[in-house]
Amino acid sequence: MRLHRMAVTAFGPFADTQTVDFDALAAGGLFLLRGATGAGKSSVLDAVCYALYGTLPGSRPRTRLRSDHAAPDVRTEVVLELTLGGRRLELTRSPEQVRAKKRGQGVTTDKAQTLLREWTVDSGDADGGSWRASSSAHQEIGAEIQQLLGMSREQFCQVVLLPQGGFARFLHAGAPERAELLGRLFDTARFGAVEGWLTERRQQAEKACQAVRGEIGSRLERLREAAGTDDPAPVDVDADGLGWAAQLRVEAREQLAAAESWHRLAVDRRDLAAERARAVEVLADRQQRHRRAVRQAHELEARSGERSAAEARLERARRAEAVAPLLTLHQQALLTQRRLEAAEQQARAALPPAIGDPPGAEQLAAAEHATREELGGLRALLPAEEQFHGNERSRLRLEAERDDAEARRTDAVEWLEQWPGLREQATASLDRAKLATARAEQLDGRLAELRQRCEAAERAESLGNRLSAFEQRELTLRESAAQAHERWLDLRERRLQGMAAELAARLAEGGPCPVCGSAEHPAPARPGPGQVTREQEHQAEQAHRDAVARVETAREDVQELRRQIGSLAAVAGDRPVAELRAAAEQVSAEHAEAQREAAAGLRAQEELDRLQHEQALRSEAAVQAASMLAARTAGLDALAVEQARLAAELERGRSGAVSVAARVAELEPRVELLNQAVAAVREAAAGAAALARAEASARAAAEREGFADPGEAERAALPAAEALRLRSEVEQHRAELARVRTELADADLLAAVRLPAADPGAEQAADRAAEQQLRQAYARVRAAGDRRAALDRLSGGLADELRRLGPLAAEHATVAGLAGLAAGTSSGNRFRMSLETYVLAARLEQVAAAAGARLAVMSQGRYSLAHTDLRARGGGRSGLGLSVLDAWTGQERDTSTLSGGESFFASLALALGLADVVTDEAGGMPLDTLFIDEGFGSLDEDTLEDVLDVLDRLRERDRAVGIVSHVADLRGRIPTQLEVRKGRDGSTLRQHVPG
Repeated sequence: MRLHRMAVTAFGPFADTQTVDFDALAAGGLFLLRGATGAGKSSVLDAVCYALYGTLPGSRPRTRLRSDHAAPDVRTEVVLELTLGGRRLELTRSPEQVRAKKRGQGVTTDKAQTLLREWTVDSGDADGGSWRASSSAHQEIGAEIQQLLGMSREQFCQVVLLPQGGFARFLHAGAPERAELLGRLFDTARFGAVEGWLTERRQQAEKACQAVRGEIGSRLERLREAAGTDDPAPVDVDADGLGWAAQLRVEAREQLAAAESWHRLAVDRRDLAAERARAVEVLADRQQRHRRAVRQAHELEARSGERSAAEARLERARRAEAVAPLLTLHQQALLTQRRLEAAEQQARAALPPAIGDPPGAEQLAAAEHATREELGGLRALLPAEEQFHGNERSRLRLEAERDDAEARRTDAVEWLEQWPGLREQATASLDRAKLATARAEQLDGRLAELRQRCEAAERAESLGNRLSAFEQRELTLRESAAQAHERWLDLRERRLQGMAAELAARLAEGGPCPVCGSAEHPAPARPGPGQVTREQEHQAEQAHRDAVARVETAREDVQELRRQIGSLAAVAGDRPVAELRAAAEQVSAEHAEAQREAAAGLRAQEELDRLQHEQALRSEAAVQAASMLAARTAGLDALAVEQARLAAELERGRSGAVSVAARVAELEPRVELLNQAVAAVREAAAGAAALARAEASARAAAEREGFADPGEAERAALPAAEALRLRSEVEQHRAELARVRTELADADLLAAVRLPAADPGAEQAADRAAEQQLRQAYARVRAAGDRRAALDRLSGGLADELRRLGPLAAEHATVAGLAGLAAGTSSGNRFRMSLETYVLAARLEQVAAAAGARLAVMSQGRYSLAHTDLRARGGGRSGLGLSVLDAWTGQERDTSTLSGGESFFASLALALGLADVVTDEAGGMPLDTLFIDEGFGSLDEDTLEDVLDVLDRLRERDRAVGIVSHVADLRGRIPTQLEVRKGRDGSTLRQHVPG
């Protein structure tokens, strides 16, 4: 990976677009990124990480991407050009941000954007290639970049952006903290997943064994319940369980055979009863059908007269249907004539009274023609009248504009007279604010010092209160240790006094005495009351040692508290806490007042700028208002002449009316009314002639069909629904009469009538009784079959469960052993090292080897790092220990014994070694650009030279190394520099490249 160019806009402390040419910086191999504290050195590295991964490094806040100094309309953006895997890429990222709406008021949110372009070589292009868009999807771009880098964001920040403070903590950290960092970098979660999987498998195997044992007991209980017996299940399942189940199955089969025999007998009885019940039901149905047919025949004969009348009405209606169309035409002509007569009367009534007596159609047409000619002449004058009214509106507008111009000219002149006094007031306010700003800056440093001293004094007072409790605890523990020591000595003395009895207890008949060597023991000593044993003495001795350890721990706690109190007292000074707090509050109030006065300076400057802008606008407004006043006065004079000419012309044309338009509005309705009246008179005459013709045709058709007049034919006609009803009743009467006669002639019905009346109720009762017996028999068969099937099923599963239990128990023992070994809790794991810790220990061993080589160069061969897997104190787990080998003394030292400068270059060596191992783990992606952040201020001149020599070797294979520091000595040693300068309007970047 090689960085070429980066541009940041409105990002972090950078308000405007700042560009970094990494190619120029990397030309010398080693370059310095310098600047004052808080200028934004780390923000340059943040921008690189954000461009690649879309987020900031883990130690940075992730919500403050946008610069507070940027203008509202400037969008935050980072553009990074780099080479990855032989591909020249350009990444552009913009976070989500809020901006003002372009239209209207309020704000809107622009979504985050990510763009990826790739430089492609094109032989036909004059420049040799061009940028081609590759993708704009966040997830797709993130996956592609991570695949090309081969590293996650966490790995990248540890490998490329080497954070020295983090590795100093890693150097002195305990095993859990180291495991957390190494686990993130080397992605050993899969080994932890194996541990979890084994634990889960152990739990599953245990649950499986318990489930099988529970299933065996459940099956025995279910066998007893299925058999319906009260006898308990056998206790020894292996010997008696299967035989007991076989006996239950034999009894169930016997019960099933008896139930099936009784069921067959019930089926035969039910079939016989059902056949007899069906025969009686058929006879009863036939007798009832014959009686019903006789009754219906009498009813149909009684309605024969109604059927004849309906047939006669249908015949007259059929003849009337031939006259119906002409009657319809006559009715339509009559309605049309009435409508046209009403329209004629309405049109005549609408005519104005000046028309006189009701005229004919020709007179009305002549009056319409004369009115139309007069209307045409008046319409020709309408444009002149419209122009007259438009000129009147123009006159009113010009008069309003003339008055407005006069008012604006007067207002501008009055304000300009007040301008010198306003400018003097704003200038005085601005001068006072500048003095307040200088005073606020002076008070800022004083306030920070007082607050630091006050916090130190308060902390020292709090620790002083705790110190007395710690000292009292130490004294108590010392007394307890002394008592434990006295008890131990007392028990030891008592044991020595009774040592003869203890030795006598070991004597054997015929064996030599351990004191005198004699094989005879005439009077061996006997244990006295309160004899002390060796175990009791050892317990007392161990209790004494534990008490001494607790005293030592308490003493170290007291010394640590005293050291902290001394450090805080050196910062706080001799002044009391209350006095320091009062002084800080007073300076804080003065500082706040100065800041408020300084803030007023911004408003004063804004007011001065506004007044100057207002003066320019007022001067221009006065000139424009005077020009407009003269123009509007001239326009009013010309308009008065034009209005006089138009008024004379319109007076001649409107003939006494209010206006020409009013006269036109009066004549237009009259023309329309005359036109409507002419049409209505002519249509009424035509309608009367059509009515006479339709009446003659209807009368002739009625006489042809045998009716005296059209009215009689109209009365004979039937509505369609009524005719359909009558026809349906006649046809239904005929069909029912035929059906009844057919049933009365049926031979089966006649034969059934000759037999005695049937009684189906008795036979149905017998059939129901037989059906009930059949259901009972079937229920017995079903219950016996279910019992046999359940016993067969449960008996078959009982043997399977017994066979399953053995392998499951063996599997549980195996999995439990593996899970304990992988988790580091079994006795076979000597180092109590889990599987994931074992993998991390191997990686840490590689890191220590790679870091040791660089540390030896930095320390001139004195120090090297070594990995240790010694067991931790207190029975803790091992495998992630680090130690320092001192070649001068030949001793192995703890990393906490290194001085500040030694800790720095040891941390740097550890970071570089970790970078090499992570790079190899990620697939060996060449890292041509590295950054090392801070830590060089703790080195002396010779050590700094050795460290720079190691960093200089990193430039092999065309690698560029950027050092992030504000140490002044590095400026002369590293000529290629990227400087970050901070200011009130944001930070800026400046490159210093020699030659």
